[in-house]
Order: sequence, then C-alpha cells, then structure tokens
Amino acid sequence: MQGLSLKQNQQQNLSPQQIQYIKLLQIPTAELAARIEEELEDNPALEEGLDHNEEQEPRETLDDLEREEMEVGDYLQDDYAGYKMAGDSYDPNEETRERPLATESSTQEYLLNQIRYVVRTEREEILAQQIIGSLEEDGYLRRNIESIVNDLAFTQGFETDYDEVEQVLFKVQSLDPAGIAARTLQECLSLQLHRRESDAPAHLMAIRLVDDFFEEFSKKHFSILLTKLAITEEELKKAMQVITHLNPKPGGGDDAPIAPYLQPDFIITNQNGKLEIKINGKNAPELRVSRAFQEMLQTYDKGDKQQKDIKEAVTFIKHKLDSASWFISAIQQRQGTLMKTMESIVARQYDFFLTGDESVLKPMKMKEIAAMIEMDISTVSRVVSAKSVQADFGIYPLKYFFSEGITHESGEDFSTREVKNILREIIEQEPSSEPHSDEDLEQLLLERGFVVKRRTVAKYRDQLGIPVARLRKHL
Repeated sequence: MQGLSLKQNQQQNLSPQQIQYIKLLQIPTAELAARIEEELEDNPALEEGLDHNEEQEPRETLDDLEREEMEVGDYLQDDYAGYKMAGDSYDPNEETRERPLATESSTQEYLLNQIRYVVRTEREEILAQQIIGSLEEDGYLRRNIESIVNDLAFTQGFETDYDEVEQVLFKVQSLDPAGIAARTLQECLSLQLHRRESDAPAHLMAIRLVDDFFEEFSKKHFSILLTKLAITEEELKKAMQVITHLNPKPGGGDDAPIAPYLQPDFIITNQNGKLEIKINGKNAPELRVSRAFQEMLQTYDKGDKQQKDIKEAVTFIKHKLDSASWFISAIQQRQGTLMKTMESIVARQYDFFLTGDESVLKPMKMKEIAAMIEMDISTVSRVVSAKSVQADFGIYPLKYFFSEGITHESGEDFSTREVKNILREIIEQEPSSEPHSDEDLEQLLLERGFVVKRRTVAKYRDQLGIPVARLRKHL
C-alpha cells in the first residue's frame, strides 16, 4: 500500500509587478520611451501628461502593489499621482520636445559601437571590424582565423597572423552581449559563465561542467558526471539549471533584437569641483492615471452591480487602473534604483569623474556596490547591463568601472586596469631584440611592488592583445 506523507517547503515567487519592475530596470534609457509608448497604447487608463490639479507625490507604496483585490471606492480617490522623471534634465520651458523612437540596430552595429572601449590602436580596430563583419546572425564566429587572415591580405593588403587576430578576437568576446564571437557552443557558454561575478557553488560547478566536462554534459552522461565530480544529483541539477538559463544564441534575431546605445543613461557634470548626477530621461513622457477612467468607474459603481455587463465593466476598469498604477510605480522605483547605484559608483570613482584620469580608477566589484545600496548583486547587474554614463570627457559603459583589485606592497589597492597599463608601459620600453618573457614581467612588476603570478601576467598580456615574447622580437 502506497504511503502518504506531508512535506513543507518554502518557495519564493515574483509577483507580476516585481517582474515588470525587473524588466524596466534592465532596459537602457534608449528603450524606455518606446516601452512607455507601448504601455500607453495597451492601457487606456494610463495617460501622458501631468495634471497640475493632482498631487505630485504618489499615494501608492510598494506594499500597496501586493494587494490582490481592491474595492471600487479605492479607485475613486482624487490623489492619484502623476509621474514625472525626477532629475532627468527636463526643461518645462521647452516649447518642443522630440521623442525619437529607440530604433533597433543589428548585432554588428551594436558591437561596432563598443569597439573603442577595448581596442588600443588603429590596427586592432581594423582587425576587430573584420572579426565582427565575419560573425553569423546567431553571433558565432564560424569562419576560421586563417581565412580571416587571408581575407585581410587579399582585400585590404593588411598583413597579420593567427596570433594577432586571436588576441583581438578575445577583446571582441569581451563585448556585450556575453558569449558573442564564440567559435563553439562550449566557448559561448563558458564566456557567459566567466563574465558573471558569482561564487555560488552551483555557478562554480556550472563552470566546471562547461570547461572540463562538456562532452559528458552534452551527451547527458549524468552518471559519469556524478562520479567524476563527486557531487550529488541535487548539486548537478542546480548547476544544470544555471547553464540552461544562458543564451545559446547571443547574436539574437528578430525575436530578440539588441538595443544600441542611442543616448547615455546618466549625465555627470562637474560644477566647480562638485559632481552633479542626472538620469537622462529627457525623452520619456510624464504619466498619470486617467481621471476619466476613475469617473467612469464611479458611474458604474452607482449602477446595478448584479448585472453581468456592469460587473464585467467594473472588473475591466479596475484591472486597467491597477495596471496603470503599477506601471507608474515600477518606473519610479526604477529611477530610484538607477540613481542610488550611480551615486555609489561615482562615490567610489569620484577622482576619475573629476579628472578623467584612468590611473585613479579604483578596483570595484558589483557586490561592493550592492552592499553600499543594500540591494542584491543581481539588481546591480541589471542596472549596469547595457547602460552608459556621459562625463565631461566622454561616454563610458558602466561595466568599464568594474574591475578586480591588486594590493600593492604599500597596502594600497590598485585596479587591475592600472596594473595592465603598467604592464603595457614595461613592454613598450623593452628592447625589441630581447623582449621580456612572462617570468621577466612577473619580476619587473614585483620590483614595482605588485605581486602578480606568471599565469596572471600572461592573462593580462593576452587581454591587452600583446603577443608572447618570441612574437614581439624585432617588432
């Protein structure tokens, strides 16, 4: 006889409102206006414009969004809040305001816009453009490197070799979206996993599965994996869930276009030595809940609620008013989270935003910012994703400011970016007839107070696109 048992467990589910907030948080400013336009078209209870007879502060709180049912009377208040982009460079004296739709660009255009953040020379830029031009629609580089070398030689008279193209390829693979320019599915998944900052056991195990046991994983030899990795079925299941949430086609397609950087999401200006931060929401319209819909609901409330058509009408109006209120609250919450995150980044990198000097950039991780704003690291990751900031000396993707740190023998922390710059400087000054090996570079960095292992030196050199010593000889 089959026995019965009771089991109690806890499960966290996101409400539709939380999901909406998360989606709004992740999209860049370039898409926000278009997303608002979509909501205005879908929901007649949501209107563009600001009613000056209404209160300017929202009556609804985030807790209010948790309610499952509201009485009709709740919809008949006069204090429904309007929404306006606070601190968004909005000028009420402007007579006209263009609202360009956020057009979608191809994957290639999106990548080309990012090149200048990773290449250092005109030669690298030419190679990066050739690599990006060779990508297929799904974002993979299936054309072998030898063919790219030959293409450059025959079509442009540009002489290069396998190693130089591969070094630039690694730089292209560091662009967004993660996994782009991968040559195989394994490399695509590996790039995405290594891009994420996580020390969760499931994430670390997912890296091992992809990097070291991909053949067994792809062939679903789970019993072999359990034995080789010495893990439980539950641990394997969690690692597989991490992998299945990755994007196997980073190039996207018609159903998943990539948004370009049409405009910076933040604007930072130096006002006599004091930094001023604004969210660039100039092209996003003000929103309010329709007073006409509230009055319509009041009219129906006076009717016979037992009639089916009146009951259905009241349900429809209540649903639309709820949706409008939730959408306004989600955008308000988005703006607040964006501002808190950017303020924390600026506080950490204040000297850089004052001077534009890369040497003063400090090491910074997403979990540090998450701790500063008292939010989860996933929230910071969504804020940083596909967003940029305009300073007095240029536009930078937010990811530019995140890097690991190395402690100098003096006790001071330096960004890995600064260590790379020092490494480049050492190599540029080396004798061309006797270039430094990685072991030599390790020792030279140690003499400057940086304890960096040879393997790390090789990694930094690769990321800088600098070939090994034997290939630098007589250059």
